[in-house]
Amino acid sequence: MEAALITGASGGIGLELAKIHAAKGGNLVLVARSEGKLLSLKQQLEKEFGVQAMVIAEDLSDPLSAQRIFERTQGENVKVGTLINNAGFGGHGLFYQRDLEAEQSMMQVNMISLTNLTHLYLKGMVARNSGHILNVSSTASFIPGPLQAVYYATKAYVTSFSQALAEELNGTGVTVTALCPGAVATGFVAAGDLQGVDIWKNARSAESVARCGYQAMERGDLVAFNETRLKLFLNWIMPLLPRKMLLKFSRQTMEKS
Repeated sequence: MEAALITGASGGIGLELAKIHAAKGGNLVLVARSEGKLLSLKQQLEKEFGVQAMVIAEDLSDPLSAQRIFERTQGENVKVGTLINNAGFGGHGLFYQRDLEAEQSMMQVNMISLTNLTHLYLKGMVARNSGHILNVSSTASFIPGPLQAVYYATKAYVTSFSQALAEELNGTGVTVTALCPGAVATGFVAAGDLQGVDIWKNARSAESVARCGYQAMERGDLVAFNETRLKLFLNWIMPLLPRKMLLKFSRQTMEKS
């Protein structure tokens, strides 16, 4: 079968992307750590939309996870025509005080496993002259992030990597889109110890962000923003600000009240 593979599919943006794809009649490969949540989602989507959903329980902080996922889909003759790299997490605090293993896991999930999955599935897409890749990045990718130094840096990688790939793949029938939302109401806040950070008081819904990203992916957009004001700030105002002023502003947005 042909399917869309979605990482981090058990909740938040990933879950909403799975619903959108299933509603269009698309089959799915659902990837996340929690097998129980994935099996429940599989049952729901198959019953409601009549699609097929494959469940793969993997922890993308494991360096070998991407290869295992690829081998599993290959072994079951699943053709991945859409790859949605959604899994990711952050962490709050001064870099030198944070646990190094946690930061390394963040880099593995947010960058390395994303890169590995893209490389593994991209060859097949190019050979078929067809495919979509959606990498869920962040508006954080456009500025340095004091108090979330590693997270912001990983997302800078994702946005840069996505745009470079998009240009390399021009004319192949394969598109790459970076989704760069602002604050989103998901489990990301609790997982990243971000309670009390003011910007999440006006967080957008995961469903609205997923719909923005999915539609941008279908169009083959290069970068997608879910908030016009953030797009204007990042593209037209931020480049004009003195670097130290920008860093101070960035830090203030991450400080807890």
